[in-house]
Amino acid sequence: MKPNILIGIDMGSSSLKALALEAGSGRAVALSRMPLPHDRLPAGGCEVSATAIRSALAHVLRDVAHQLGARASEVRAIGCTGHGAGLYALDARNELVGGRAVASTDQRADARARALAASHGPRLFADVGCQPWPGQPTVIAAELLGTDAVQRGEVHRLLFAKDYLAFLLTGEIATDASDASTAGLVSIATGTWSQAAFDASGIADLGPRAFGPLLPSGTVIGQLLPSEAALCGLPAGIPVAMGAIDLLASMTAICAEGRGRAVSVFGTWCVNAVIGPVIEPKPDVAAVVNFGRQQQRLYMENSPSSMANIAWLAGALGLPDARAVVDLAMSVPLGAGGLRFLPFVNGGGGVTAGFVGLKSHHTRGDMARAVVDATAALHARHTARLAACGLPVSASTVLGGGASDVRLVRLLAAFLGRPVERCADDETGARGAALYAAMSQDIDHAEQGSALLAPCDTVEPDARDARAHADFNAGFNELIDTMSPVFSHLAGGVQ
Repeated sequence: MKPNILIGIDMGSSSLKALALEAGSGRAVALSRMPLPHDRLPAGGCEVSATAIRSALAHVLRDVAHQLGARASEVRAIGCTGHGAGLYALDARNELVGGRAVASTDQRADARARALAASHGPRLFADVGCQPWPGQPTVIAAELLGTDAVQRGEVHRLLFAKDYLAFLLTGEIATDASDASTAGLVSIATGTWSQAAFDASGIADLGPRAFGPLLPSGTVIGQLLPSEAALCGLPAGIPVAMGAIDLLASMTAICAEGRGRAVSVFGTWCVNAVIGPVIEPKPDVAAVVNFGRQQQRLYMENSPSSMANIAWLAGALGLPDARAVVDLAMSVPLGAGGLRFLPFVNGGGGVTAGFVGLKSHHTRGDMARAVVDATAALHARHTARLAACGLPVSASTVLGGGASDVRLVRLLAAFLGRPVERCADDETGARGAALYAAMSQDIDHAEQGSALLAPCDTVEPDARDARAHADFNAGFNELIDTMSPVFSHLAGGVQ
């Protein structure tokens, strides 16, 4: 029997997933996920151990192989995706430096990123399409080297999350344009590495060679090693394909570009993006990404500020999960009796989180409502910024873990003032990775129609509350704008 199964692996900010699809039907035939425990460190550090990553990867692939049973021999190719940025630095033995990776939500380099933005920001934006930010691998590396947390000379290679997974599976080191460009390391004009970005960060001695070659998504980079095959119960020699950053993988999984849709990702990060034509001069957005298409760009507005806020409140209030926070929030009317929340628990660019207008009569329900309202309103704010630049965001799809809760999606639809599509399937990243595996085998998913694409449905806003949501949205934006001088003052104070 001709191999007919594709596996997509997705390393997110909180878990690692593997999904097996039938190439012909698009039917999911196996799924496994495992949490990735992150350690919160002083001064905003956020790390995950190499042991946890290796264990999770072996577990999900073993579980998928077990679910497939005899059909494990039908696996035709594997693709990987993962969250962007962060730091996956390898030493001379090709092990993670210190046995740990640094998450993209790490804030230890916040002051460094702000200083770099002040000195080089406009020049870097013109070259690489984004301003410096704390989660960039080069900025994190410079920070750790500068504080002697890592010794200079100890770092030999730098990888992105998906590429670390592929390295574990194949022993090969390479990356793609979507990850490299999102991290602000690729010249937007040429699509090649920007030496200026490495020079500005202070780690020019590493340079582009640290990441390996830039390969197109959907090309084979290596084969599953016999040692890894033995660990997970899959046949050795399975081709492993170059993937893309999880955002682009998820957009691929819903055919966002082909259907003319922007996306809002309710994940750890607040990500809002759309693929559009090259625009000059560059629009004033958070990032312009050259993902390898000559005439296309990925335009993004994002911050580490979405479901992370709700997860934080769940822990602070002793609630079991995000859904319980939304349950509590929905027991209180929109606006939480005047209580507002600044949804920046993971910081970024000097901003911080906090409640505004808190009074003695406010309850846990008001706090939950304020956090949930702010989380959705920030997505609407980012989407409006994209629209203000003339980008096509009038049709959008909501992705990520938060999309499984229709109440959050309806709240965003209300703030946007229009229906939105949602993909309640939280495996879009893994599905997109499987599609890159399909491309590597010349399986054109366009020929399969919609078989390999993730299912979506439409969520309508509540028209009865349109004015209230519009007023809240305006007030929220005014609050964020008004707080900008306060954030600047706090960021300039004692850390």
